[in-house]
Amino acid sequence: MLTKKNGTYILLISIHGLIRGHNLELGRDADTGGQTKYVVDLARALADHEEVEQVDLVTQLVVDPAVSKDYAQPIEPLSDKARIVRIGAGPEEYLAKEQLWDHLDSFTDNLISWLQDQPKLPDIIHSHYADAGYVAVRLTNFLGVPLIHTGHSLGRDKRKRLLAKGMSREHIEQTYNMERRIDAEEEVLAHASLVVTSTKNEIQTQYGLYNYYDPGRMTVIPPGTDLDQFYPPGEEKEKVFAQDLPRFLIEPDKPLILALSRPDERKNILTLVEAYGESAELQKVANLLIVAGTRQDIRDMEDGAQDVLTNILLLIDTYDLYGHVAFPKQHQADDVPSIYRLVAQTGGVFINPALTEPFGLTLLEAAASGLPVVATENGGPVDILVNCKNGELVDPLDKEAITVALRSLLEDRKKWSEAAENGLKGVRRHYSWQNHAHSYLEKIADLPEYSSFPPTKPPVRTIRYRDRALFTDLEQSLIGNSSDLARFSAVIREQHKNMIFGIATGRRIEAALPLIRKHRIPQPDILISGLGTKIHYGHDLTEDDYWTDHIDQDWSRKKILRTLAGVPGLRLQPKSEQSSFKISWYFDPEQGGDLDEIVTLLRQRELTVNVMLSFGQFLDIIPSRASKGQALRYVAHRLDIPLERILVAGGSGADEDMMRGNTLAVVVNNRHHEELSQLVEQDKVYFAEQKYAGGLLEALEYYDFFSTCKEPEDS
Repeated sequence: MLTKKNGTYILLISIHGLIRGHNLELGRDADTGGQTKYVVDLARALADHEEVEQVDLVTQLVVDPAVSKDYAQPIEPLSDKARIVRIGAGPEEYLAKEQLWDHLDSFTDNLISWLQDQPKLPDIIHSHYADAGYVAVRLTNFLGVPLIHTGHSLGRDKRKRLLAKGMSREHIEQTYNMERRIDAEEEVLAHASLVVTSTKNEIQTQYGLYNYYDPGRMTVIPPGTDLDQFYPPGEEKEKVFAQDLPRFLIEPDKPLILALSRPDERKNILTLVEAYGESAELQKVANLLIVAGTRQDIRDMEDGAQDVLTNILLLIDTYDLYGHVAFPKQHQADDVPSIYRLVAQTGGVFINPALTEPFGLTLLEAAASGLPVVATENGGPVDILVNCKNGELVDPLDKEAITVALRSLLEDRKKWSEAAENGLKGVRRHYSWQNHAHSYLEKIADLPEYSSFPPTKPPVRTIRYRDRALFTDLEQSLIGNSSDLARFSAVIREQHKNMIFGIATGRRIEAALPLIRKHRIPQPDILISGLGTKIHYGHDLTEDDYWTDHIDQDWSRKKILRTLAGVPGLRLQPKSEQSSFKISWYFDPEQGGDLDEIVTLLRQRELTVNVMLSFGQFLDIIPSRASKGQALRYVAHRLDIPLERILVAGGSGADEDMMRGNTLAVVVNNRHHEELSQLVEQDKVYFAEQKYAGGLLEALEYYDFFSTCKEPEDS
């Protein structure tokens, strides 16, 4: 059971978008929408609870003249117990979420480094969206603490909808990095102790598409709304937009139909404008107010937003709606509560006509403001209207249904008043942030505690004071050119007092040691063997028992063997290549073997493992907490050596996670090209011209390893 004497420390991770504690730039772009507001409100609500000691909301640090300096502030307080923490994620400029994937390993390394400097480590990690999930899986594997996840939207559902619209798989992948997103979502579902959703519909229709779908680990905790910010209008007339309406509207005192969202095609504003334009009766009883983000010049906006905004203007012209539609260019996030109250004062209606809506925070805000709603029947609004009984659900593509629903609320004042009053009562009963925080803490109290953070005491005294390290594979990075290997070994012996020398190999220790001795390679200070499943230190090869216990989490060797028994194209390697934490096969795709099908089969059996294919023919399965990269980071922590001062060398896919993130890396020229080609664009990955040990010697010079130990500035 998760109980903490001094209160719980919760680490929220939400990486993309522009997140700050005031005047959120909602609608600025596709990444800065409801999720950014959700996580800020969640952080504040959780921190207000007496059982919580601290809440940190971690996001990307952005130093970019194109955005506010607020996003370059490393720490921003939200309350006495909550703050925004900004961590570097590769380039300093603001990046869209689709461009962040190659920088998430660096973000993870930077976050771990920051956490190691804090007085306390988190008790819970809670990721939001797939990119944060990718980071959180690696963080929870390292720290051994429970992981909670909220998807907000899911890749498989989005891909299904895009395919239905006629977009090709190739274009979807190129635009959205969809395969990486879906793989990250599968991975986080495999590792999460709890998945928090907003609606039951979300569990069934979205998460049900995944191999690691487990409704037993999913719970519905609806988000709240800030009742101090959103409340019904008083006697004094709201001023926001009121003074500007006459420049748009012939009869500015008529009820307003409010649409408020990002200028995104999925929000379906164009169908609403068409429905309004085709109904003279609707135009007679109400004006239309469209608040769709902010803009200076539509021509300078992203393509998607530009298309939506341009088409809104074209439809206004097509239906000659001048004098009936207000379409302001600017608003501040702090204006939104006043906009709802203004519309309520006019006796108007809020509409969310989105094609699908995962939840619908704007519906709660409208309800708390005493404003009846018309909403899409696809997604979260179904639950909200069942609970609040404050409006009508419609098919978002049925213009006649939209018109009928709007008119029924606008023309029947008794129905309008009942819906408004129901919304006020319902949102307080079902959707306060206080209720959300209470339910949340009840759920996490039932989670098991996992192993504690790895020990920091150096395992071998003699290697305590060295400030840099070099780790290399055996066959792919060292052995192959005897003269270069002899020169490399001489350098290691000469510099041994200044550095730690480590070998990270897929071989078992019993097979690696004879090879090291045969080729007269200096004995390593640290030997990572079995693809990161074993760690040994020093001349006496002392085994790290903590690491063995750490990676044993959820490992089931027998179940894996049963699951893959008889799979075409798989043949077990000899016993000499097997170990308690590594199962190895020969893989032959020509005999019917398909790696994606193997991974899917393991996921469907809810087996949480790392699957590694090397040279297109060697398939290894190891625990999810084990890999060369994870073992390397564990060792770096124990020895207190920054990853930025560790040089790693590799030549196959099994080495990839050592080379991503903040380590200095070299890919030797005899590498298996297909498996490491994706590292070409990575920072701090040097592709050597020489093979084997010659490539390593080349990298030592390139990084000035024994002096500055960093990538040249002009590289």
